[in-house]
Amino acid sequence: MTTDTDQAQQVMLTGGEMLAWSDLRTEEPTDSGPLGALAAHVVPAGARVLLAGPHEPAFLDRLTRAEVTCLLRSRLDGVALAEHAAERSVRVIVGGLGGLPPDETYDVIIAASGLDPVDSIEGTRLGWDAVLAVLADRLRPGGTLLLRMDNPVGLHRLVDVSAWYTAREDAQWTVDGVLDADHPANLDQLRHRLADAGLVPDASFAAYPHPEAVTALVATGELDQGTSAGLLDAVLHNTCSDGYAGRSVLQDPARLAVDALHAGLATSLAPAWVVLAQRGPLPTTEPTDLPVALVRTGPSDVGEIEVVATGQGLQWRVAQPPARAETATGLAYRDLGALAGPVPTGRLLHTLLLDACLRQDLERIRGLLSGYARWLDSSAVDGRIAGAAALAGMDNVVVVDGEHFAVLDPSWQATEPLPVDVALARGLWRFAAILLTGGYAHPWPSTLDLAGLTVVLGGVAGRELNRATVRVVVETEAAVAAAQQGLDPTGRQKLRDELDTLELDSPPPGPRSYQQLYEAWLRQREELTRIQALLRWTDDLITSRERALRRADAMIKMLSGSVSFRLGRLVITPARWAKRAARALKRRLRKALKRQVRGEQQ
Repeated sequence: MTTDTDQAQQVMLTGGEMLAWSDLRTEEPTDSGPLGALAAHVVPAGARVLLAGPHEPAFLDRLTRAEVTCLLRSRLDGVALAEHAAERSVRVIVGGLGGLPPDETYDVIIAASGLDPVDSIEGTRLGWDAVLAVLADRLRPGGTLLLRMDNPVGLHRLVDVSAWYTAREDAQWTVDGVLDADHPANLDQLRHRLADAGLVPDASFAAYPHPEAVTALVATGELDQGTSAGLLDAVLHNTCSDGYAGRSVLQDPARLAVDALHAGLATSLAPAWVVLAQRGPLPTTEPTDLPVALVRTGPSDVGEIEVVATGQGLQWRVAQPPARAETATGLAYRDLGALAGPVPTGRLLHTLLLDACLRQDLERIRGLLSGYARWLDSSAVDGRIAGAAALAGMDNVVVVDGEHFAVLDPSWQATEPLPVDVALARGLWRFAAILLTGGYAHPWPSTLDLAGLTVVLGGVAGRELNRATVRVVVETEAAVAAAQQGLDPTGRQKLRDELDTLELDSPPPGPRSYQQLYEAWLRQREELTRIQALLRWTDDLITSRERALRRADAMIKMLSGSVSFRLGRLVITPARWAKRAARALKRRLRKALKRQVRGEQQ
């Protein structure tokens, strides 16, 4: 056993270390996110913790109350971790599992990157089951294992452009597919492997949107039972939309995740699972209540938003509440202090409207939109809406008991009240943009542009809107989105231009989905076909008019050369001269009479 003396913090090299390899692939350190927040729930004060495998250095910041030992296979990762924890008593061991001190046990073992990165390739390979057995043996009675396992048929693989089996990167030390019998292939198999290792599986969470970038953890039991819950609908949709923004995918991951939720498959198609397991005998004390959902929204300094189950239903809880509300920027700001109290139950208005549009149910659409408009009116004072209701789009409003409306996430607030018509038109415009750019079937003419469809939706809601209001809405949406995304004035103007150019055949913003790009191409082809047909009709009309003019011109020329035409001109010409002479004589007589009358008056 040797010691790397190049660093202020001791890094123990135990043999089997990978000297020039790093498991941390991001150039800049990232926050531990919901996984770190869950670990903080699991680790009690003063506990002995083993971090097995690569973890972001910021992960240690969640475990300040514990005595931490880090086991890594990469010397580079060990040095980075030691530098980050230079002021803390964190022990870093680099090498295989055999490098752990003999007979040392731990209260909590965390393998948030899975078991494969724990096993070093510079030596005898143990395999997945053997690594689990060693870690289970190092748990104290009543200790907890927090383990993440990637789903070999998860959502991330269903939307990935490149097939997983074509990967040729250096990181592909192991086969990640279901054909490798050494690895469990689903959540039930994982629980059985844990039981075979002498552990008792406890809580489990579905991790979204990607195994390497988890921003949402949702309890699997909640996912399986709440298949129509507006909260879970919004969490999965927003998490996948943000997580895959700007990436090329086969199909929209947010749409697939929401469909999986309503089909009861959100757990089965989760990109990864996080499971808690304990070694018996179990402690007699009651375990700490775990949240049913941990979600990272916004920048990393905001922290995680938790949802906990109580006797009165689900409740909001901010894991790291800020000392004050965030500084207001533009037309919107975020106040996490508003996330307190019960989570509204019901279905998401956005989902209900999409379903009604796909089924061409005009009566249902009219009822939902008019109810949404009346709800906004009820929240207004002197024709203006303030607070969270002013920014409540249809993707942040739930329908309770089929007729009542409530804001799901009230943390985003308007800095100044908005006119009711602008707030309503903004919600309608956002929904119309999803309908058109997403290629959804709807009951209205396919030739309507975005502004026209917004006006039509306003009419369905019982409100008279116009295109001038829609132009104000685009400005408002750009200002609100810029505040939510933290954009500077240049970025806001760019976003404003992008929103202003959204058309019927535009692909939806966000992930570059090949499926939706193909649908946008089909819409563009249909539009070009319509324009070409219009051009052909116009060309035929012009051609027919030209032919008629040529025929008329030929007829005139033919008639002008005939004897009757010439005789007619001989008769008509003297008559025209006589008529002109009579008019001139009449004018001279009138002037003479006027002069005579003036002379008599004088």
